[in-house]
Amino acid sequence: MTAPIRFPRFFVTSPAPCPYLPGRSERKVFTELRGENADELNEALGRIGFRRSQTVAYRPSCLDCQACVSVRVVAGEFKPSSSQKRTIKANSDLVVSECRPWATDEQYELLRRYLAARHPGGGMAEMDESDFADMVEHTPVSSFLVEYREPGVGSEPGRLVGACLTDVQGDGLSMIYSFYDPEIEDRAGLGNFIILDHIRRAAESGLPYVYLGYWVEGSERMQYKVRYRPLERLSRSGWERMPEAEQKRHIATATAARKGRVGDSLPAKDGNQLEYKLAD
Repeated sequence: MTAPIRFPRFFVTSPAPCPYLPGRSERKVFTELRGENADELNEALGRIGFRRSQTVAYRPSCLDCQACVSVRVVAGEFKPSSSQKRTIKANSDLVVSECRPWATDEQYELLRRYLAARHPGGGMAEMDESDFADMVEHTPVSSFLVEYREPGVGSEPGRLVGACLTDVQGDGLSMIYSFYDPEIEDRAGLGNFIILDHIRRAAESGLPYVYLGYWVEGSERMQYKVRYRPLERLSRSGWERMPEAEQKRHIATATAARKGRVGDSLPAKDGNQLEYKLAD
């Protein structure tokens, strides 16, 4: 006789300043992922908009805002744009390796450079080596870390320029956190390339989707996610495809906002570390 599957307990965090929209506050609902059914629970929750942070699955639960929208790319139907083709070509020499989720000093140093350049003062700015190891290694589900390196010399591996912690689900890849070297001026689009590589990886594995986390209309740093077509978003009625005309409008808005700014697109992530403070 098998033991029954225990229904997870859910908790709600205390309100905190929203990291995406100034002047608003956020709450999250979360539950713990543990035991032999962690993979199944993580996948089921992922399909209804939850994200994973170490051993916790969470999603926004704000009282007066529904701006955070879960989005995923339909990998098998994806066709790169002209600029995305240029990004693929510019980075086609990178050596891509799928590694077990084990943190290294090299990865941590790359993360520190990325955070200092892209997110100074953000929720992860004070992350130390132990915090980084927890983020990568404390996973109760099927995960791997993809490393992106420049070509090496002889048997020596090349310089690490990008990495992404990724969960494997039955219906796709969920990009948990990616980061890259922000100082390489002659290698454009590293953040974009990491996403494009995951779309290729999913399609070649027969996985239908790449989960990009939350898209927030009105938050400039989250607009890169609308550049990947076709894109599906989670609504109250379930997953639905974003209409082509609407997505083109969002892409045009995001492109206009980036004019005159130097730098790469932000990688797929959802910003801040989850703090487990329960609401009163």
